[in-house]
Amino acid sequence: METELKFQIPPARSAALRRAMATASARTVRLQALYADTADQRLAAAGLALRLRKEGRVWVQTLKGRGDGLMRRLEHEVRLPPQRGTPALDPQRHAGTPVGELLAVALAQAGEGSAELRTLYRTDIRRLHRRVRHGGAVIEIAHDHGRISADGRSVAVDEIEFELVSGPPAALPALAARWVARFGLWWDVRTKSERGFRLALGQDQVPAVKAGAAALPAGAGPRQAWCTVLQTALAQALPNAAEIAAGTDAPEHLHQLRVALRRLRSALRWFAEWGGDAEAAHALEADWREPFGRLGAARDSDVLVHGLQPALQAAGAPPFDAMPAVADGGPGEIVRGMEFTGLLLRTLAVSLPPLQAVDDGGSAALDAAARRVVRRAWRRVMKDAEGFGAASVEEQHRTRKRLKRFRYGLEFLMPLLARKPARRLHRAACAALDALGHFNDLHTAETHFRACAQSDARAWFAVGWVVASQPQARAAAARALTRMARLDASPLPWRRLGQRGQRKPAA
Repeated sequence: METELKFQIPPARSAALRRAMATASARTVRLQALYADTADQRLAAAGLALRLRKEGRVWVQTLKGRGDGLMRRLEHEVRLPPQRGTPALDPQRHAGTPVGELLAVALAQAGEGSAELRTLYRTDIRRLHRRVRHGGAVIEIAHDHGRISADGRSVAVDEIEFELVSGPPAALPALAARWVARFGLWWDVRTKSERGFRLALGQDQVPAVKAGAAALPAGAGPRQAWCTVLQTALAQALPNAAEIAAGTDAPEHLHQLRVALRRLRSALRWFAEWGGDAEAAHALEADWREPFGRLGAARDSDVLVHGLQPALQAAGAPPFDAMPAVADGGPGEIVRGMEFTGLLLRTLAVSLPPLQAVDDGGSAALDAAARRVVRRAWRRVMKDAEGFGAASVEEQHRTRKRLKRFRYGLEFLMPLLARKPARRLHRAACAALDALGHFNDLHTAETHFRACAQSDARAWFAVGWVVASQPQARAAAARALTRMARLDASPLPWRRLGQRGQRKPAA
């Protein structure tokens, strides 16, 4: 297993970082590598990267694969004997290793005639590296500067990696946070192999990463569930944030990043007591509010442009400048900011399992804890649904936020709940959230269009249109909440939570 964190370096800070790296113990090595795959990219589809790299005068063949966390990847290296010219790649060099078995399966699935390996892209990197001690660990820091090239195209590489050599994993984010604060680094989970693969295939964008299920380990107690849930939210947030920071994003990346952060904040609220330090969990959730709100302003821009403006045009609205002013340079600048990266690292730190095994009661304790939090949240949702019609706009917006937290909490706990009732309740919650979201978008648009009308009278048409649309949207939201509330009279998915014979794991 390789345990590391990687960050991109702002161009204005690269020279200063290199000076900080160039201590007496630092060494420089040139790394020239070629990366290979099958014609149908079978290795990439399996999450594997196979490379042959010249490190100084020595050739090393390396195979990497997906790991079991946010910092860990499978890795196997083979140093080759001295030889003239470039050696041939040989998958058998990794036989008998966990990642080698994955490679064998991928090549076997490629089928006869399509399993031949070919070079897709190359890298030429100057690496300045040294080892340090921090927090009881030995960590190698490496500054990589160079290029990735494929078929006449190339992209620059200027990044820094922190790799755990020995000691506690918690030392890795702690040390990285110091360098982030000093040099304004931003966390990039895209590997060189991913960037090279995109370059070779001419892919300017990749799809946004959506939420994945929290795979709670068998017999997990509250503390282990806490770690799993937070890392599941981070696993969605990090790749979307990296695309936004790199400028290779689409509107869906911002949407999915905000979904991930809302899921993360929901977990920090719902399960704060499970992590061993509820006060720190609540403080972290509070610190996420500010960047989440700033990203929300940018998301509102996308809603106006891609959602409401076409409907306004269809209704005959006169043209006017409806684009809101984006503060702080937009989502990219927010996500590249060291405050944002620092929060990600703090979240990673609290999601790491303790070094010493903790007896937190196992699955029985998790059942009891899950039942308490989900029942409490459901009572709040029911109270809000009951009073929705008479509530103020602000209270109705609060209902939407509470229901979102309930939905995400329900998703995290799905493996513990009765399958059919959980899916039924989840569908009803999602339908209510869609209706509440449309209602909220109309109020957000009203505020924005009223501001536009102060300088462009043509915007008053849009104001009138969204105001006229609000009663129907409010009624639709109320109906959706009523349908969801009717499930309160049915068997709820957590009713038998904790009865060993009754638990039915979700598919």
